[in-house]
Amino acid sequence: MIFNDIQIRSGVVGGTLFSTALNISPHDLLFTAIMAVVGAVVSFFVSYILRKLFSGSDKSKNA
Repeated sequence: MIFNDIQIRSGVVGGTLFSTALNISPHDLLFTAIMAVVGAVVSFFVSYILRKLFSGSDKSKNA
């Protein structure tokens, strides 16, 4: 029974991944890559600005 359950799970997962892979267009991949880069850049700058804002207040408290 365990082997049958593993076969069913692997079949469902494999079929889902295969059908999804066939429906993803190169345009979707390019859009996803561009959005990931934009998100990473925005996240970097927001964390940089927040670090600068809060590190200045920490120095004045300790001095």
